[in-house]
Amino acid sequence: MWIYKNTSDNKARFVLGEKGNNPLVCFGVNSSTAEPEALDPTLTRVRNQSVANNFDGWIMLNLYPQRATNPKDMHQKRNKDIHTKNLYWINKIFLKHPNATVWAAWGGIINQRNYLKHCLKEIIPLVPSSTKWVRRGDLVGGKHPHHPLYLRNDLSFVSFDISQYLDDV
Repeated sequence: MWIYKNTSDNKARFVLGEKGNNPLVCFGVNSSTAEPEALDPTLTRVRNQSVANNFDGWIMLNLYPQRATNPKDMHQKRNKDIHTKNLYWINKIFLKHPNATVWAAWGGIINQRNYLKHCLKEIIPLVPSSTKWVRRGDLVGGKHPHHPLYLRNDLSFVSFDISQYLDDV
């Protein structure tokens, strides 16, 4: 069964995934055009990794919910309304899945807009301390967790220290 939350004009997507009791929760930077039954290559990889790693579902969340296939098309300044709604849905997901495994997967794209790091810093308090943060592949630029699209399928999840990351960015 699909999980799908977006704005009525479809210009922002807050949540996309498939329900499960033990889902893999993935954080990207911004939403693409993917929808239920019409996943893009990134979401296909997220789903495939959830299956390969024995999760019974997956949920895609983003630091910022605006739909933009190219990060350069993202808002120049953060839209407070959609950001606040994004925080609402992220909180709702973690209330339901407090022990989730969280895949950090925003890549160097977090540097595309100044507000993205602030969005992340506002998201972190909503993520329970009982969650396990992971990444796949080498860190981009020595510090950012890799985007799923640009990774080999045979890479394993490794622990990601979100606290240390926040101290470094």
